[in-house]
Amino acid sequence: MKNLERQLPQHNLSLPFPEGSTGRYVKFSIQSQQLGWNNILGELLMNAHLAYVSRRGYVFPYYVWEPRHYPFSRSLEREWPPHTPLNALISGPTAGGSWEANDDTPRSISSDWFDVVCPPSKRHIIGSADIKASRSVKQADVMLQEYAAIIRDTPEHCVEIVKSRGDDIPQLFDMWLWGDPRLLSVWESYSKSPTSRLLSTSPIVKRAVDRNQYLFLPRGSRPSSKADTSPYDRVLVMHLRRGDFAHACKNFALYGSLFNGWNKLEFLPDRLVIPDKETERKKVYKKRCSPDFLEVVDKAREVQAQYHHLDTVYLSTNEKGEWLDRVTEALKNAGWASVMSSHDLRFRTAEELEVSMAIDMEIARLAAVFVGNGWSSFSSNIVHRRLVDEKPPTSIRFY
Repeated sequence: MKNLERQLPQHNLSLPFPEGSTGRYVKFSIQSQQLGWNNILGELLMNAHLAYVSRRGYVFPYYVWEPRHYPFSRSLEREWPPHTPLNALISGPTAGGSWEANDDTPRSISSDWFDVVCPPSKRHIIGSADIKASRSVKQADVMLQEYAAIIRDTPEHCVEIVKSRGDDIPQLFDMWLWGDPRLLSVWESYSKSPTSRLLSTSPIVKRAVDRNQYLFLPRGSRPSSKADTSPYDRVLVMHLRRGDFAHACKNFALYGSLFNGWNKLEFLPDRLVIPDKETERKKVYKKRCSPDFLEVVDKAREVQAQYHHLDTVYLSTNEKGEWLDRVTEALKNAGWASVMSSHDLRFRTAEELEVSMAIDMEIARLAAVFVGNGWSSFSSNIVHRRLVDEKPPTSIRFY
């Protein structure tokens, strides 16, 4: 996959403007790294969209996870932490794919090629504090257009945005924005943009999902109503974020945090209503952010009452052990014909294991109904993909 990225056709100095040696590119060196994939993905796509609006080619990075989360031994790796090619996780223009016909926006290039076509002597450097200034507190649609004007109107071919001294949160679309309703003002244009519409599944992820599709074929008793031809048309995916997230849920309750990212879209079901009293607020956040196994079963039953053809539950989860066994058993006892989890998937290569989170996301994208965790960036990115795919908003639920 790294070779594929090196050999992208736009990595050619002889190409005519606006690519090649005189191409117009922007690199966001302030982009987050060493966070979970879904924290990275939301920001990465917004930066790619900003580059597109700015009429510049986006410079895409490798994905580097926090080292302690890798499922490999350090002794087995040639580089540490591993650098995952973006094309192992996603496909489309953000990762160097083509734009639509007659769209002359420069194609995205890799960070390695940026060093070739834009050596330091050719780069116009913009500090994060200079571009953000008072803009970072505005509505996201206004913020994006003002950022774009600066980047677009800079005459130099190569632009790099870097961290200003003393700017502890240099990202243009930072963590505070993802928790703020201001983000939603950009949804209409962003969701219809080529950045969103042409975003697709990577070959590695698609291959793994296709090979595991047999897990979702009908088994046991069938519902009376007829589902469509895809096995995923009978599947309910439930996102169960466990482990360290329980502590995060307590902090969300303490600060009255809103849903993350696109989970806040007002036309989606299961809106968050925050009680004024602290004791009631803690109960709501506990049930909706860290549900117990009976609450999971109740939510599945509620969804099935609306979608009668569902007979399979897939638990997208980092949980292992007794708690997961209890959930699985309780769902089976509630009448679900098949109950599976992330741990039932089988991977053939280290590449597939390395992008297992993206494989789970693809299954959630394909499913008839998805139940997400409102405070999760994983759920937010699935909401984005499902809505861009024109799946009905009612097929997106939250605990």
